[in-house]
Amino acid sequence: MPVSLTLPQLTDNPQACTSKLCDKPSADCVDRASRQLTIGLINNMSDGALEATERQFVSLLESASDRMSIRLLRYSLPGINRGEAAARHVAGNYQGTTQLSETQLDGLIVTGREPLTANLEDEPYWDSFRWVLNWAQYNATSSIWSCLAAHAAVLAMDGIRRVKSERKHSGIYNCERVLDHQLVTSTPPDFRLPHSRWNGLPEEDLERHGYRVLTRTIGAGVDTFVRQNGGLFIFFQGHPEYEGHTLLLEYRRDVARYLRGETASYPSIPCGYFDGETSDALANFAREAQLSRREALMGAVASVLDRAVVVNSWRSTSNFLYRNWLDYLCAQKRQRLQGSISQEAIRLSDAREAVSADRFPPPAAHGPGSQSGIASAASRPALTIL
Repeated sequence: MPVSLTLPQLTDNPQACTSKLCDKPSADCVDRASRQLTIGLINNMSDGALEATERQFVSLLESASDRMSIRLLRYSLPGINRGEAAARHVAGNYQGTTQLSETQLDGLIVTGREPLTANLEDEPYWDSFRWVLNWAQYNATSSIWSCLAAHAAVLAMDGIRRVKSERKHSGIYNCERVLDHQLVTSTPPDFRLPHSRWNGLPEEDLERHGYRVLTRTIGAGVDTFVRQNGGLFIFFQGHPEYEGHTLLLEYRRDVARYLRGETASYPSIPCGYFDGETSDALANFAREAQLSRREALMGAVASVLDRAVVVNSWRSTSNFLYRNWLDYLCAQKRQRLQGSISQEAIRLSDAREAVSADRFPPPAAHGPGSQSGIASAASRPALTIL
């Protein structure tokens, strides 16, 4: 179903009927209410990727949602410097993360951001990020922490530091499922997902702090891991949300940075991504650029990339992962609604009984052990509405 992009409105709660049902809702009403989800997206991506990241998550949530209705609210961390156009887009479409406490979210997605400092704790938004992390522990049924956000989260919670690799892990990596969990239900034992990162988290450090590794890449370490931390925290080191051309655009950006002299090493060609002819042509340009670095080569590289044909071979796996997450949110919401209905029914029953007892006192007992024909509230089975 379509995903609606809206601003949180403090005076307008479109989920009012899902947070407070009538006294005797039908099972169909409870089911329908549980399928109306509000999800927050804290988009920390750079200006160039800001709107593309929105589009990627909206597209993935739409394709995974089936019969669910999803309202996506966008939030921005304070402390992130934006250019004029991006700042205008954020101002018109986003709320600050301090507004999280004003809206009841069913789920939360937090993206990463290319660091400006060597130490994540020195990033200007670090304190705000830690506040969000603490908020999610107590207020979100489940949260997803994407790539660099996953690295920052485990550093803040457990002091686990990421480790830089000798080369960037970029491409479509073969992954294997190593632990059964609802999140990976229906995914094949082996599948492929995009990764784009220099750093990784040591698996032994994660396991020592109670994280459970669900999937592992062949050659690039941990892929997906989880921990129950108040709500269910889900961490992706990869990017299930990536569109077909996202890695191509990142590679073009990294080549341009090298040719302009902004980086020291020529970027590796994304593995398992381009066809053989494109990979061979790019490899030739890589050798030429390393022998004689000059910006004029960018035109020829761009020409090859413009002709490249890439296939989104990971979309079905991404749909499985996010559909399983949405199903989990729905199931948890249904439990919460049914629990609140049962508690409300008990409260109303007790209130009615108190009124009845005041107006019509029970008959006097007729000797030891004798009871009236009316069972007490404590002895009656709790009312359950299915």
